[in-house]
Amino acid sequence: MTATQQHKIGSGFGPGSTATEVLGGIDLTGKLAIVTGGYSGIGIETTRALTAAGAHVVVPARRPDVATAALANVEGAETATLDLGDLDSVRAFADGFLASGRGIDLIVDSAAVMACPETRIGPGWEAQFATNHLGHFALVNRLWPAVRPGARIVSVSSRGHHRSDLHWDDLHFTQRPYDKWEAYGQAKTANVLFAVQLDALARESGVRAFALHPGGIMTPLQRHLSREEMVERGWIDENGEFLVAFKTPEQGAATQVWAATSPRLDGLGGLYCEDCDIAELTEPDADDGVRAYALDPAQAARLWALSAELTGVDAFADR
Repeated sequence: MTATQQHKIGSGFGPGSTATEVLGGIDLTGKLAIVTGGYSGIGIETTRALTAAGAHVVVPARRPDVATAALANVEGAETATLDLGDLDSVRAFADGFLASGRGIDLIVDSAAVMACPETRIGPGWEAQFATNHLGHFALVNRLWPAVRPGARIVSVSSRGHHRSDLHWDDLHFTQRPYDKWEAYGQAKTANVLFAVQLDALARESGVRAFALHPGGIMTPLQRHLSREEMVERGWIDENGEFLVAFKTPEQGAATQVWAATSPRLDGLGGLYCEDCDIAELTEPDADDGVRAYALDPAQAARLWALSAELTGVDAFADR
């Protein structure tokens, strides 16, 4: 099913489109969105675009004081405390939100860490897998009682998923040397698989899920990379000048906003998007598109079961 739908649909937008442009003519008045990481990089541009279209946006943040300052002039945004690397913090935020009695129309899982030094959190989990995937898994499952029919849940992955499938025998790099890029790739593959299984479970409730690659953008996500590393990767020259065509943060936010709101995606789900369109399923040597292993329904179901076991939460346990 997913494989047959994983094709471009000619959205009318492209890599140069901005979040504001893809929302043209879309009225989100009365809608509530939750955007993790919604106070910096592409996240804050997502928040700005959604609120400008009428949505109320809740931005849970590990640094709520920084988030509050960043969003001070964004009418329609509110902040709260959430550390995705701490499951107790995830529970506290979700419980607080549920107690407010409000419903959710959009969730954009935009927060992430990338290529960080080897870090262990919780019971020894590798930090990129734990934060980028397990934290968001627990968050969405805990918020599920508030998710309204017709909602969309967007898992922000990356072309980085090309770097690695899941290492089922050693997800947390305890048996082999840690490689920060391989760990990042594995976490980004997990983000896609999460959307695949969430869509399979949630669609009968009228809720659909998507994953996406936002594009290459220079944001605080690169905080763990030295200038020397970026020079070595061919991103910048010795003087710090860009050598590749990075998107602006406004352009980088466009695909997640499009996936969250476009009527062109009505009736669809479990798909991976890029450049404001559905991406193509591509071969291992291609630079774009989505790898087949990231859409594998058996892997998606296996990851869901494991994630539920690790986090202790599964909103669909009775399915």
